[in-house]
Amino acid sequence: MTAPQVIDETPKARLREQRGWYWYDWANSAFYTTIISVFLGPYLIPVAKAAACGKDFPGMPVDACVADFDRLATDRLGFVDVLGADIRPAAFFGLIMTVAVLLQIVVLPVVGALADHTGRKKELLGGFAYVGAIATMCLYFVAGDRYLLGGVLFIVANLSYGASVVVYDSFLPQISTPNERDRVSSRGWAIGYLGGGLLLALNLVLYLGRDSLGVSEGMAVRISMMSAGLWWAIFTIIPLLALRNRPVPAHETTALRSVGGSFRQLGRTVAELRRYPRTLLFLVAYLVYNDGVQTVIGNSAAYASEALKLSKNVQISTILMVQFVAFGGALLLGALARRHGTKRTILASLVVWTVIVVVAVFLQEGAAAQFYAMGFAIAIVLGGTQALSRSLFSQVIPKGKEAEYFSLLQISDKGSAFIGSLTVTLALQFSNSYRIAIVSLVVFFVIGFGLLVAVNIPRAIRDAGNEVPERI
Repeated sequence: MTAPQVIDETPKARLREQRGWYWYDWANSAFYTTIISVFLGPYLIPVAKAAACGKDFPGMPVDACVADFDRLATDRLGFVDVLGADIRPAAFFGLIMTVAVLLQIVVLPVVGALADHTGRKKELLGGFAYVGAIATMCLYFVAGDRYLLGGVLFIVANLSYGASVVVYDSFLPQISTPNERDRVSSRGWAIGYLGGGLLLALNLVLYLGRDSLGVSEGMAVRISMMSAGLWWAIFTIIPLLALRNRPVPAHETTALRSVGGSFRQLGRTVAELRRYPRTLLFLVAYLVYNDGVQTVIGNSAAYASEALKLSKNVQISTILMVQFVAFGGALLLGALARRHGTKRTILASLVVWTVIVVVAVFLQEGAAAQFYAMGFAIAIVLGGTQALSRSLFSQVIPKGKEAEYFSLLQISDKGSAFIGSLTVTLALQFSNSYRIAIVSLVVFFVIGFGLLVAVNIPRAIRDAGNEVPERI
């Protein structure tokens, strides 16, 4: 009979794991900033247009066709084929984003259950990270009319990214005590902003200086996308060396039985969530206010161009500023949480978010300085709101089911995104004003604030069988 594995949980051992854990935020943030936030969408749409040009306008030079595509396209021409359906090139990126989100909603709970059921979190983290990183590096080969290749690679990379984050987040309660949780979560989030911002800055240097380097625009984008995968792969080595698996109760040994056992365990977890009504209420509160956060970020560039008539250079420089200021903002809110309590700090950040979206209505057209100021305010509360929410959630979930519950947090993050987008769409449809569309998001922060106020956090922590930290 094998002796049970003994894990060193001394402060020194925990600190070593925490330092390694931070680096995965640094590694994977490059995918989000370089691929999702900046490069892939604007690059993939012209690739899809090139495919439509080759199909519907074969006698016309591709570059000229792409440049004049919106005029050439008709109700019958200017579509690309996606599994037999005719899709407008402009809608292709939105389509693959939707597919990626839907797949995450289906897959992430299974990933969480598998991680908790088998206890092989480090192996799962590495596996998902490297599948995602390799798919991201392969975006380099998306050129010409290979829009389908780009779509498939992005879906694989994005699904792997989400799955790896579920496993990564589930380490947080295992490598930190309740009183360390806010500090560790905030530092991880802050370092992620720093890493993602650093690579994005290097890629923007390449992109903006491509002419002097003798590199075409398409090649500069492809190199930038490949670099995000390479960055992700290289820096994932550090957490894989530092993190340790914890022992779990005896379980099925074969892979097939482990997956089957994971499904059964997931079913039990969803059913028993009713035993933790305060945890469920926090999850709903997070779903609401985080939807507001994600929608504000997702529509900032469109607001800058449509409502404020600001240039691409202003938008890009603001994105960079947000990355680096958010590093300090996450650390600042983490420090405030340790002094005033996590719940109070999150509530204060929601008040700031409310002020931001109200003030956005009054920004003047062409006023870049005002937009920079709004971006600065967003950066201060952005990382902290999310990092402290992750930390607080880790306090109200039962031990041994961390990955399953964090998969539910990720699903609430990904799956609710359409509500904010729908709100903006309806506001634009009825008002034709981005200013009204942005201010309509205040409802998410107000309702989220009210729901979070209603959560008895100390009681939720005790109900989950955890120790209540000194300040919460």
